[in-house]
Amino acid sequence: MLYAILKPVALALMRLLFRVEERGAEHIPAEGPVLIVANHSSLLDPPLIGGVCPRPLTFLAKAELFRIPGFGGLIRRLNARPLRREGADPSALRIARRVLDEGKALLVFPEGTRGEEGILREPKAGAALLAVQSGAAVIPTYVRGSGRAWPRGRRLPRPAKVMVTFGAPLRFPRVAGADRKAQYEAASRQMMAAIADLRDRDIGRVGAAGARRPLQIH
Repeated sequence: MLYAILKPVALALMRLLFRVEERGAEHIPAEGPVLIVANHSSLLDPPLIGGVCPRPLTFLAKAELFRIPGFGGLIRRLNARPLRREGADPSALRIARRVLDEGKALLVFPEGTRGEEGILREPKAGAALLAVQSGAAVIPTYVRGSGRAWPRGRRLPRPAKVMVTFGAPLRFPRVAGADRKAQYEAASRQMMAAIADLRDRDIGRVGAAGARRPLQIH
């Protein structure tokens, strides 16, 4: 209920502050389990993706946030679930798997933590494990601009243009008898390659738009 009430308000604010837009929302299945895997360069990424996604999202957030009085309870009511970043977190994976088993949509950042704008890093195994074990549709997603709007080390966000691009669904069926670790590694590589492809196409669009823009002399 709180998620449904606050989403349009949050989206209106994000459109005002960050001129957020989306592409490819038609790729997200209207029902059934969906795993949205995205790059991660800002604390703004979960609300930005959730704001433009046509389905309610559950997402994993670092456990430290849930210890902040008031804020922890709020994000829990907004479908956030705690994740320990040090080593494996079996309880978080069980919660995530339950979300997918219930036919809901889950947002995961395969890189595990925030990085620099436009730079993709090596993924952790958790997203691939969920994709293979659940059989959910996997939607690669690229967020451009959030790292400029609120990069690591900055106390408050600043206005910046943000684009969220959803890609075509991927599937990672479990292969009987195959080595599990190899399956997860292959799925991780495919996910990050799909996100990188969205990034590169987005850069191409931005470059083309700049090339078409008439020269202005000041």
